[in-house]
Amino acid sequence: MKDQTVETVLEQEEKENQAAQMTNEEVEVLENNKVTEENEETESSSIEQDEVTLLNKQVEELQNRLLRVQADFDNYKRRTKQEKDELGKYANVKLIEALLPTYDNFDRAIQSALDTKNLESFVQGVQMIYKQVEDVLSKEGLEPIEAVGKPFNPEFHQAIMQVETDEFESGYVVEELQKGYKIKDRVIRPSMVKVNA
Repeated sequence: MKDQTVETVLEQEEKENQAAQMTNEEVEVLENNKVTEENEETESSSIEQDEVTLLNKQVEELQNRLLRVQADFDNYKRRTKQEKDELGKYANVKLIEALLPTYDNFDRAIQSALDTKNLESFVQGVQMIYKQVEDVLSKEGLEPIEAVGKPFNPEFHQAIMQVETDEFESGYVVEELQKGYKIKDRVIRPSMVKVNA
């Protein structure tokens, strides 16, 4: 029995040694796993930092682009305003150039009237100048608004007074006191009129 007890004790010791060895192996595996995890965390942290750096560069590039686009837009607005101001400043040049010969003709007509004292030629000269001005304005798109004998239209006519007459129906323009003008569809000045009541 002693032999069996010694064998049992020996077997038990061997089992404990094996258990201890397994535990050492497990400890090694655990330590290796821990080192691997730390390496993975370090690599992960390094990758995350690289991503953060990349994203920061992208944000900086986008901010620089935004600043350039904003500066370009500000320059565009300034140029457009400047061009618009210049257009407004010189918009009438074409019309004035077209009217200058008429202006010269008025000057000549006045000089002629002072020199010759001939009223008939002066009136004829003024009529020619009037026709010249009319032609220039007509070429620019100016046209008179027809009023007499037309139904009163507040978009084209400004009623100064109402009169009663049998010549026209009620609500029709009887007399034009001042001509009205329009350019295409836009009224420049409405006609001042008398309207039949």
